[in-house]
Order: sequence, then structure tokens, then C-alpha cells
Amino acid sequence: MRRHALLALAFATAPCSAALAPEALTLPPGFKLEVYATEVPNARQLALGAKGTVFAGSRDAGKVYALVDADGDGRAEKVRTIATGLRMPSGIAFRDGDLYIGAVDRVLVLRGIEDKLDTPPKPEVVTDKLPGETHHGWKFIAFGPDGRLYVPIGAPCNICDKGNDYAKLISMKADGSDWRDEAYGIRNTVGFDWQPRTQQLWFTDNGRDMLGDELPSDELNRITRRGEHFGYPYCHQGDTLDPEFGTGKSCKDYTPPMFALGPHVGAIGMRFYTGSTFPAEYRGAAIIAEHGSWNRSKKSGYRVVAVETDGAKVGKPHVLVDGFQRDEVAQGRPADVLVMPDGALLVSDDYAGAVYRVSYAAKPAAKGK
Repeated sequence: MRRHALLALAFATAPCSAALAPEALTLPPGFKLEVYATEVPNARQLALGAKGTVFAGSRDAGKVYALVDADGDGRAEKVRTIATGLRMPSGIAFRDGDLYIGAVDRVLVLRGIEDKLDTPPKPEVVTDKLPGETHHGWKFIAFGPDGRLYVPIGAPCNICDKGNDYAKLISMKADGSDWRDEAYGIRNTVGFDWQPRTQQLWFTDNGRDMLGDELPSDELNRITRRGEHFGYPYCHQGDTLDPEFGTGKSCKDYTPPMFALGPHVGAIGMRFYTGSTFPAEYRGAAIIAEHGSWNRSKKSGYRVVAVETDGAKVGKPHVLVDGFQRDEVAQGRPADVLVMPDGALLVSDDYAGAVYRVSYAAKPAAKGK
């Protein structure tokens, strides 16, 4: 099958129309999964407002949603569509009362949105100068500790060399000015966060396609200095030169991943767990939504994992939520994770159009006789 036909098949997969039943998913002992919201078509990146509103972007639906849990019972009673007709508005970020939206070639903003959920304002353009290619053009955006908005510019291809114009992460001021390249050699990151102790940015990156089932691995990376290069399209997973673009290159010249997540797992949404209610091994861990493979003879990913780290090195990975595919059939596809103030974790599922809530309550010790 030709490459473009494979891509068409991957993106033509019809989503299901209902949230997975909690009992269909598996979690470690003590953890509980509940449905936080349904009827959130193609839910992708999540963001939390100052007044407790959970916002969700989408890719194929072209919409942005507001999810409100007014009574605090861990389930959103109402889902509102607050923007529509946008071009792959997957990425969203909340700051100072405003919701920023990454929509391929532009960043938009909804001003004072939490006070206007029933009558949302028209999106204002922050910048419309980003590249317009839709191949890896959808975004994950976030404000850093420096107050700047971080925006990826993905490679407009599976594998190609466009120099420093693509395959990178940039930042800008909140008004869209003062663009700055932060890192290069990043095929397509749609998940990143800042490690709380070091304030360094960590990100997921998807490996290239068409090198077979086992190559290359998706990556969890860490930026230690501005201008760092992570290898694409010359070197993959820190140790494998590209058969087309790696000639004359050395993997030693590029920053290797902190952790190899596995081939084609579709590692996208990523946040550090900053809550205090999960067990110790999860605190400070990088929680990653593995969206799942589309081009592998046996599916990989389709789960949420936690990679232990202290900010300097990584430790053991843990599978937090599993079961989004069964018997090689996708039932759901996790897209992002979000730590809530009460320590619970939200997980968006763009295949089921739903958001789940993961919490932890250790079972009481059995009383002695």
C-alpha cells in the first residue's frame, strides 16, 4: 500500500460515539476511573480555568469546549461549545482569564471566557503567521514559567529536511510578538510540560513512520539549553541514523531521549503529576497519553503511562490506564492528561469523544482478629 493511502486510512478511522464504560479499562489497585464528561467530540488538549472550568480542544471537530462541574462531584454537568469552525484547534492554554487556541497557522484568544461561557466572544487573532501545512500542523500549546507561549511547528511530512523552518519548538510573548526558536530536531510534539523542581521543559515526540514495526521508538525528551537539537530527521531514538537523511551524520551530535517509550505508541499529551493523592511512585512522574499506533501489524500504545523521574534521570514506567484497545480493535484513544487541584487526573479520549477522571483511594487495612 502506498504511503499516502496508509495515511488516508489512518485518519479516516471513524470514532465511536460513546464513552467507554469504566469497567472496560484497567488500572492498578486503589485507582478508580469515572466518566467526567461525554459528548465532547474529538476531545484533545485539556486546560483548566481559574474558576474550575475544564476546556478541551479538538482536531477534526474544529471546536473548543467548556466542561463545567458546578457541584464538585467529579462529573461535568454541562458541555458547552465556545468556538466552532476553526482549523484543527487542538491546542489550548489558559492564562489571566483568557483561553488561547492553537489552530494550525494561527493562535487565537477568547478573552475573559469563564464569565462568558453562555455567550462566548469572537476569537481574536494573536498571530496568523504560523505555517499552514496540516500535516503535523495541529498544536499542543502551553505557557511556560517565563510567561511565554510555547508553540510547536511540526515537520510537514513523515520524513523530510526543511532546515530550521520546521520540526522545532518556538515561543512568543502572549501578544504574539518576539518569536524565539527554543529547540530543533523535533518531528512533532503535541505534549510538553515543565518539571516542577528544575523548571526544564520535557516533551513527547513521535518517531517517523515506514521503518517497520519496531523502529523507531517514540521519545520522552528534556530541553537543557536553548537551541538544542534532538535529531530529526537525521537520527531517531538517539541511536538510529535515518536511512535517507542520516548519511554523513552521527547520533552523537544530537540530544538523545531521556526515555524510549516504544515504537509507534503515539505518545502525545504529557504532564507532570503535581498532586499528592496518588501513591509515591506517581508523584512527580511524567504522565503520558499514548494515543496508539495506526501503522503497526500489532497495535501498541492505547494506554496512559507514568514514567518516574526526579528531573535529572528517569526510573520505572508504570501503566496507569490500559484497555483502550482489545483484540486489536480500538475502543478509545487517550489524547491528553490534566492534573486537577484535588489530585485527580483527567484523561481526554478523542476517539470516544469523552473525558475520564482517575482518582486514588487506598483500601483500608484489614482489621486483625
